[in-house]
Order: sequence, then structure tokens, then C-alpha cells
Amino acid sequence: MADSLPLRRPIAKLPPDAVNRIAAGEVVERPAAAVKELVENALDAGAGHVSVSIEGGGLKRICVEDDGCGMEGAEILTALERHATSKLAPGADGRIDLLNIHSMGFRGEALPSIASVSRMTVTSRAAGCETGEVFVEAGRVEGPKPAAWTGRGDTGTRIEVRDLFHATPARLKFMKSERAETLAVTDMMRRLAMARADVGFTLESNGRAVMRHAGETGEPGAARLARLGAIMGRAFRENAIEIDATRDGVTVSGFAGLPTLNRGNAQMQFLFVNGRPVKDRMLNGVIRAAYQDFLARDRHPMAALFVELDPELVDVNVHPAKTEVRFRDAGNVRGLMIGALRHALAAAGHRASTSVAGEALGKARPEPVRPDIYAASSLWSERSPAAPAPAAGAGFREMDGGVEGLARPPAREDAPTARVEPEATPAGEEFPLGVARAQLHETYVVAQTGDGIVIVDQHAAHERLVYEDMKRQMAAGGVKRQALLIPDVVELSEDEAARVLERAGELAQLGLEIEPFGPGAVCVRATPALFGQMDTAGLVRDLADDFAEYEEGLALRERFEEVMGNMACHGSVRAGRRLNGEEMNALLRQMEATPHSGQCNHGRPTYVELKLADIERLFGRR
Repeated sequence: MADSLPLRRPIAKLPPDAVNRIAAGEVVERPAAAVKELVENALDAGAGHVSVSIEGGGLKRICVEDDGCGMEGAEILTALERHATSKLAPGADGRIDLLNIHSMGFRGEALPSIASVSRMTVTSRAAGCETGEVFVEAGRVEGPKPAAWTGRGDTGTRIEVRDLFHATPARLKFMKSERAETLAVTDMMRRLAMARADVGFTLESNGRAVMRHAGETGEPGAARLARLGAIMGRAFRENAIEIDATRDGVTVSGFAGLPTLNRGNAQMQFLFVNGRPVKDRMLNGVIRAAYQDFLARDRHPMAALFVELDPELVDVNVHPAKTEVRFRDAGNVRGLMIGALRHALAAAGHRASTSVAGEALGKARPEPVRPDIYAASSLWSERSPAAPAPAAGAGFREMDGGVEGLARPPAREDAPTARVEPEATPAGEEFPLGVARAQLHETYVVAQTGDGIVIVDQHAAHERLVYEDMKRQMAAGGVKRQALLIPDVVELSEDEAARVLERAGELAQLGLEIEPFGPGAVCVRATPALFGQMDTAGLVRDLADDFAEYEEGLALRERFEEVMGNMACHGSVRAGRRLNGEEMNALLRQMEATPHSGQCNHGRPTYVELKLADIERLFGRR
């Protein structure tokens, strides 16, 4: 029995090198984490430009150079000790407030942790001081010693890290390929550059420039959008709507893309809290809730949101690498972000993203023509000697049946035709979506604007108009109920029935009146009058599934709006219906006056606008 007891060993402090390697395992999990720590230190030092150079994905070499305030020789030695920092100062009572954090980092672990698993050289120069240099390897420190300063400013710091994780070979086994590590460093640098538009950033990998951004100047909003556009793409810059809202000491700003500018994943959604790039699962839920009326479930908008609040209202020390935060009042922040996004989307009106027109032009652009493609054509090449000469003065002239000189396609009884509206209409410059000129294939309305044309999908456009009208009716008078002559009994499992009945009061507010009907069943007494005939049993079962998946009452409203969207789809003008000129122009005017009319309920564009200059390029006029 005694032999099975564990051997008792005295408690002892770990040696400093082991402590540093343990800390490095928490803070520096890969080269991108090391780059993040060093760049954040540069930003806290007041750098106006940060240059980063890596080799071998950062495992072989990392060099971070800034033009910040720098350090003198003795300070370099202090900075290499654990928990040494210039970012925390004691208050009047001599205590340090760890909740009032205004810097990017504050624990003082980055430099000693990175130095414990690499070969590090720190070169720095402060104002009025000589340049000092310190070399560290496996706990051995050399310096400080004089060195030459070659930085872009009079002051600054250059930190060179070689052979990262050479002191912990086991960690190297978990590193990914050089390309994967380079991409991780690039992604981290882009996030840091998005957070600080006023700072210039440069990134080189194996001597090749990967990222180069000068510090943006001018009005803060314009500077931020310019930086976001340089990183997220020109399409985002051209189709971004500004976000700006404040409530209870919390400010949300930034930019979000129009719904018609969307992606297949959420990689282009970014969140910054007090200037710190963070990853928060709440962000995806916030954006999904704000865009729920405009996008299909498998599409994701582009957005970059910046949250500013009192440091005491957010815990930035949740994660060792400071990539996650915890809000004291997460509900307030979430509600503010959703409200700000929805307000900005409503203010965008009927706008659709310019990427829709770009995609249309790309598909319409003809393929390069081979030199021999027109060899047999008398229209484009010299007339063949065997071909009869045209009569003098002959050419293409309009005839009753078409244009003489061109082959006429055979007539088809079922061929759709274009209907042109000849009546006089006001000048197109007076309306953003122009004046209707024709209807093609009984599906598409063609309108003329002052500088181009607009092609409208009449079914998609009217679907959005009907949906928005239904929402307005709900907001104005509430949801009217229609009592069922014969109540519907819906069979469910006991758990499902309990979940639905628990929300009976909330369902009643939305026009669905239910009550218990024995174990595992509910009785539906009334349904929303707005929907007319509907699959009551299917709706109740879907609601039961929603309540099982979501904890918040928002899930019911999401489902209700989804049902409304489906009803709007069935109740709108269908493709194949002929419209006269007045109906087509009425559709255009209603689109201009209705928010979100640039996309249907499923995120597809309702119209495409082609500028005259773009059309001229298609025909080689420009």
C-alpha cells in the first residue's frame, strides 16, 4: 500500500529560463504571434511607420523596425526581464490599476518570452542618447554595447529574431508549412494595419514586398476607408456604408459593405476594440442578425467595425495573446452594433453594389478575336472576287421587315419579343433609376438614365417592395390575427411542445395563438392574417426547432421575417407578366423610395446599372 503512494518532492521555484519558455508557449505559439507582440510594442512606442521582414515564414528570421521613442542601453536590459513594462504606472495611492488599460500590451512578457526560444538582437536609440545593442540567446545576455543606427527616424527600435523555437525543438514539429506561416503573418499585419490607418506598415517575405501602406492623412473617416479599401479591396471601398453610433458610453464606427457585395465565408469581417484587433464569436452573430433580411444563409457581408468604450468596461486580459475580449455589458454592445448596422443599411436606400455591374460587364465582354475569324465575311474583309459587286449607292437601309443587307433569322412563333414604350416620358436625369424604355422577355425592365442604362428584374424588385410594405404594416398596426374556423392540432414531442408553449405569449404578439392540447401536442387557434392560407403544422415544427437551437427571442422574429419573405415572393409580380409603361415607371419610382430595394430577400441584386462609358468600352469606342 505504501509503495503505491507518489514520491513526495519539495516545492521549488522553476529556473528563469524554464519560466520564460513556459510563458513563450502561451504568448508565442507561432511566428505570427511573435510579430504581433513586437509590432504592438512598436505602436505603443509611438511609431509612425513599422517595417517587418521575415524569412522562412518567420521561423528563420523576423525583423521589426520602428521609428518610435526608442530606449537607452540600460532600459533594453530592463525590458528583457519578465513583467517589466513602461505601460503601467502606479496611481496616487501607489497601486496599479489593471482595469484601466490604454495600451496594446502591458504584461511585459513578450520580449523575454521570445528571447527565451530564439536568438534575439535588440538595437535601439532614444532621443539624446547613443544607440545601444543587446544580444540574447538561451538566457545569456551580451551588452549593451554601442552600435550604428540606420533606422528611418532619429529614434526607434529594431528587433531581430533568428531561429525561432530553436530552444524548444518540440514546438517546431507543430509548425505548418512556410507558406502557411507566411500567410498567418500577413493576416496579422493586415489586421494591425486596419486598426491604425495613421501608421505606415511594410511587410517583406524572403526579400519580396508583400504589403506596403503609407500612413493615411486627412479626415479620420476618409483615412480609415482608404486603408480598409487598400486591404479589403477596391470593391469594398466603392460599396461601403459608414457606421457611426453611440449609446451608454459605447461608440461603434467603421464601414460595412452593401448586401449585394457578399462572400461565401466570414473571412472579411473584422472587429477592433479600443484599437486592438480581436476575434469575437459575437461578431458573426451580430452581422448575421443585422443582414438577416438581405442575404441567404450561406452568404456573408464584408465589414470592419471599431468599438470604443471605457477600458474598465472590457476585459482585454482574457486570452494570453490578447486576441479575445470580454465585455461587461455584452448585450448593450451587441444591440448597439446591430442597430448601427441596420440604420446604415436603411440609409443606403436602393443602392446596389457596383460589383454587380462589374460582373455583368465581365460576362458581356467578348473573347479576343482570332485574325481569321472574319476572313470569309464581306462586311469586315476585302470582297471576294467571286462575290457579286454591290449596286452603286447600295448599303444598309431600314426596311419594313428589318435592315436590308443582313441575314434575317427565321421567324418563331414562340420567340419572346421586346416591347418598346414609345410614349413621351420625362428626362431620365430626374430619377436615379431613370425612365422605363422597354420590357424584355416579359421579365426585365430597361430604363434610361442620364449617363447609362438600368436593367431591373421585375420579380426580384417587386418581391423586396412587397416585403418592406409588409414590415411597415406590422410596425404600424401590429400583426392582425385570423381565427381558424377549425383549430389545427399539431403533434410534437413532449419536449418540443414544452418549448413552443413556453413562448406562447411571445407568439401571440406575432399573431400566432396556441394552447396546450394534451401531452405532446398544441392547438393553433389563430394565425397571422397577413399570410392567408399557410402550413400551420410546418411553421410550428420549424419554430420548435428554432427554439431548441437558439436561446434568445430574436430567433422567433428571424423565422417570422423569413416566412414573410417567402410570402412576399409568392405575392409579387411574377416573371412573364407584361407591364405597360406606367406600371414599369411606377415600379422604378417605388424602388427609389423604398429602403433595401437594391437586393431581393435572398441577397440577389434587383437591378444592374451600366454606365455609358462602360458600354462604349464594350464596343471599342473608348
